[in-house]
Amino acid sequence: MEVEKFPTYEPRQGLLDGRVILVTGASEGIGAALALASGRLGATVVLVARTAAKLERVYDQIVASGGPTPGIFVADLADPGGEQFGQLFAALEKAYGRLDGLVHNAGMLGDRTPIEHYDVVTWQKVLHLNLTVPFFLTRTLYPLLRKSSDASVIFTSSGVGRAGRPFWGAYAVSKFGVEGLMQVLASEVADNTTIRVNAVNPGATRTAMRRAAYPAEDPSQLKDTDEILAPYLWLLGPDCQKVNGRSFDAQ
Repeated sequence: MEVEKFPTYEPRQGLLDGRVILVTGASEGIGAALALASGRLGATVVLVARTAAKLERVYDQIVASGGPTPGIFVADLADPGGEQFGQLFAALEKAYGRLDGLVHNAGMLGDRTPIEHYDVVTWQKVLHLNLTVPFFLTRTLYPLLRKSSDASVIFTSSGVGRAGRPFWGAYAVSKFGVEGLMQVLASEVADNTTIRVNAVNPGATRTAMRRAAYPAEDPSQLKDTDEILAPYLWLLGPDCQKVNGRSFDAQ
């Protein structure tokens, strides 16, 4: 698998005008930063996460910045049910009739422990949220992506999902799966749809998940969430309409 380091990119004003973009895990961290940046660039952002109060704060920030009124859908994506996916589809279809961008950002770290000691229930939860949910959500929303003239699906990858490292357990395995899912889907949409599918590895970023993974690390040495958004914004906009099936490092 070829991984590309993302070059310098400055999104222009109005880059995402008129686009409807859904971001999972939009209540904090990279998801919240991306949602706010997308709104500032003209997108109508659909915010999906499990905590209403946090989503409302992001909503207020987007509105205050002058962006289009966002949508909010409160859902615990880790719930192994499935009814919420159908409800989300119905809400999007009624409100917008299509979907121009789908960013799979929600994720779970799980345990940093050897495979021989890894908790089976935790393993299942991590694989479900990090891999099965992106599959299920993409599959459910696929008809709305087909209705867009230029739809972009972005999966969130990781360096540990490209080369196996000790003690990363289910998280690493889930990200290996995400890379594979991206490649399979990208090859399927390449010749008969206007959908493009890619993956972004944000790299070491100042987030709660990073703190949990590296508790002794100095966060001041890390990139802030606002500093790693360029590949996401590029892939969501019209400047890369023929880019499909590629995996990028944000740093």
